Parts: sequence; C-alpha cells; structure tokens
Amino acid sequence: MLVIPGQPGKDLCDRQLGVTRRDILKVGGSGMLGLSLGAMLQMQAQAKESGMGGGPGWGQAKSIILCYLQGGPSHLDLWDPKTNVPDNVKSVFKPIDTKTKGLQFTEILPKLANITDKVTMIRSMSYTPNGLFNHTAAIYQMMTGYTTDKVSASGQLEPPSPKDFPNFGSNIVRIKPPEVPMLPFVMLPRPLQESNVVGKAGTAGFLGKAYDPYYLYPPGDDLDNTKMDKIRVDDLQLRPGVYAKRLERRARLRDKINRGMPEVDRAVKDYKLNENYDRALNLIISGRARDAFDIKRESTETRDRYGRNTFGQSCLLARRLVEAGTRVVEVVWPKVANSDNHSWDVHQGLSGRMKNQSGPMLDSGLTALISDLDERGMLDETLVIAVGEFGRSPQRGLSTSGNNNSDDGRDHWPYCYTSMIAGAGIKRGNVHGQSDKTGSGPLKDPVHPGQLLATIYHAFGINPETLVYNHLNQPRELVKAAAVTDLFA
Repeated sequence: MLVIPGQPGKDLCDRQLGVTRRDILKVGGSGMLGLSLGAMLQMQAQAKESGMGGGPGWGQAKSIILCYLQGGPSHLDLWDPKTNVPDNVKSVFKPIDTKTKGLQFTEILPKLANITDKVTMIRSMSYTPNGLFNHTAAIYQMMTGYTTDKVSASGQLEPPSPKDFPNFGSNIVRIKPPEVPMLPFVMLPRPLQESNVVGKAGTAGFLGKAYDPYYLYPPGDDLDNTKMDKIRVDDLQLRPGVYAKRLERRARLRDKINRGMPEVDRAVKDYKLNENYDRALNLIISGRARDAFDIKRESTETRDRYGRNTFGQSCLLARRLVEAGTRVVEVVWPKVANSDNHSWDVHQGLSGRMKNQSGPMLDSGLTALISDLDERGMLDETLVIAVGEFGRSPQRGLSTSGNNNSDDGRDHWPYCYTSMIAGAGIKRGNVHGQSDKTGSGPLKDPVHPGQLLATIYHAFGINPETLVYNHLNQPRELVKAAAVTDLFA
C-alpha cells in the first residue's frame, strides 16, 4: 500500500504544482517502470518551466475578465435567433447577419455583430439541474464548478459560508498570484445575488478570506447609472502626512522586532503575516490600484464608447485593472436577478426591457471591451467571457421553474444557451456547438459550465484536476471536468 506522508499539494516547495487524483493513481503502477513520486513531481516542475502540457491554449492567459450576465439572458432574443418556428418560440426581434458567415444575432446587438470575427460563440452551453432550479444554485455551479447539498424547495441556497467551494477566481490567484503589486482579484459593481441570498459563490470559501476578491461596490441603487463615478478606494490610499518612505521605515522596524521574537514568529507562521503585510504595503505605496480605479483619466470619447452606464463603465474599469496587473476581474451584471428594468430575468416585459435597456448596454460595453483590448494588443493574453447561469425557455409564457410568465416573457432554461468567449488563443470568427431548431437543446458539442471553468484553468496553465483541500481537509479537484481545447486556435 502506498502512503504519501503529509498532505499532497501542501507540503511541496512548489505549491502551485499541486497533485491531481490522476497523478496519485499513476504512482501505484509507475513503480514497476522505475518512476517514483519524487520523479513524477520533478517531471511536473520541468513541464511547467518549459511550458509543456495541456495542448492548444495552455497557459496563454495572463488575466481574465468575466462579464457575468446574472439573471440568465435569453439566447433566442440575443445571439441564437430561430426562424421557421412557431410564433411563441420566435424572437420578437429581427435576425441580422454578423461578420461571421452563417452566424446571426438579433437586431438589438448590431455592434457585437460587427466584431464576431474576434470571438467564438458557444451555442451549446447545457446542463440538467437536480430538481427545481433557480438562480442561486445555478450561479454557484457556474462560479465554483460544484453543486451544493443544501438547496431549498425554490432552488435557493443558504447564505455564503466558509465551507463553500471557492470562486474560480480565488483558485486562480492562489496558484497564479500577480507578478506586480496589484489587487489580484476584483469583483464589481455589485454582489452576486438572488432575493436575500447575497454573495453566494462570490468568496474564496474554504481557501480563506486571504483569497477573497476585492469588492468594489460603489454607492447607489441598481438604476443609478452614474454610480461608477462615485468609486471610493480609501483603503488603497496613504493617510495624510504618511509618506511612502515613512511606511518603509516602519516596515524595517517591524522586521527588526520580529527577528528578536522567534517564539512569536513560530506562533504566527501559518498566517504569513509578513508576506501579507508586505503585499499590502507594496500595493499602497505603488499606487497602481489607486490609479487604475480612476476611470476619469480616460478620454470622454473612450468613456462614451463603452457606454455611460454602470455596465459599460465597469467594463472600462475592468480593462484598466487588467492593464495594471490584476489577474481576475468579474463584472457582475448591475441589476440583481428576479427583478425588473434592465435585469436579464425577463419573466415579463421582455420586448421593451431587452430592446431599450439591457440589450444596448451589453452591445456597447462588451463590444468596446473586446475591441479596445484587441487594439491595445492585450486580447492575446486576456480571456474575455460573457455568460449567464442559464438561458430562457424556447416557448414564451411557459413555466419551467415555478414562476409566472407572461406571453412577453420567458422562464429559466439550463438545457441550452449561449456564451461568448474571446482572447488568449481562442479561435476568432468561430461557432462552437449547435442548438436544435427551437434552441431547446444542443445538437452537437454540448459544453457544461464545469467544462467552461476547466477551459479557464487550462488557459492559465492550471490543470483542472489539481487538488485543493476543503474545510475538513478533504481533497477536491478544482473542477471535475476537462477543458474544451477545440475552442483554441
């Protein structure tokens, strides 16, 4: 029987390597071939250093911007319109051609239609939920790659807990921290939410608060489209009268005192106080984050290009953060699920809300983000994804999740929906997968949300099977899925 002392992935000098279940299973048979565990880990390290492993797209991403379309946008009314179908399935919006041959969007996305030569459309996102599904459970799966045991009859979850699985961004910044003094992970401009369940799947969970995102939630309600002008980052500023040199002298004094207190050092070594203090000190002194948050430094023309609304300005800020060295930015759609106005949760009022509110906001913001990154030469190393937790029902007015829906509304539909992905080696002008005649299910190449997360890890050069340890010290894969390498050129 093979016994591995300690905890795989925790005792290693190179913690970022981790150990996968598959790796451990390989050790049992590899002894006959003269391959020890040590040799296997050495090979992993050499593969990492040489950039080997993983196939197309492996390790090409240095950062990611996830435009999370919280609420579940209707794929049929945005980017997968159907013709020659019954009236209660057909979109109320006219289909238009895009820059990609054979690919159509609806008339509410004219700007995005003109840049499809830069992106891949995944038209076969799909999963089957366990029991009655709703936003919270779907968001948790999308952000962590896991489902939870405790789901209410309505499909809602309990509030955030330290026992939760980590948001994928927390996993990335733990394994691939930024190379410059910068905030590693930022979430804006509002928390993930359904009803009174706020922030579920938006934390580092059992990894600990050290890997939580920096939450940038400006004051103002969801309908305040000027809220991004009210950003305050007081905790990233030096206090009046405290100069950088003075802080550095304090740091040296702290180090001198610590060297004379070995017992204290031993007592707090697991908390990495010095490391965390130094990171915070460098972040404040450098001013990189403070400067990145100042979107007023952008020209009027650029700000107008993104759209003078919360989503557009959040996309602009995401570009600035990535430019300054942030690894992960999650732009959460600025209207909570199960609500009205520009929410994607269109149980009613679909035609007016999507045409006049959410559609134009998405069209301007996402188009400007992808185009701007490409023009600056940043798209090659920045992964951009736009996706919701599910799509909407093919038939208008049909109840699929216990909600009341008008004839001008669609209910939740996880069985088939669409996402957009670009950058970091993703194919350009490409369509992956295909939905059936009514957009009810995939005809080919279905992509589960877990596979999308695995593809994100793959793009960062992280094996999706890498083990992490939960609150009970049990090993868990980052995600139980394989990357969709066909998405990469």
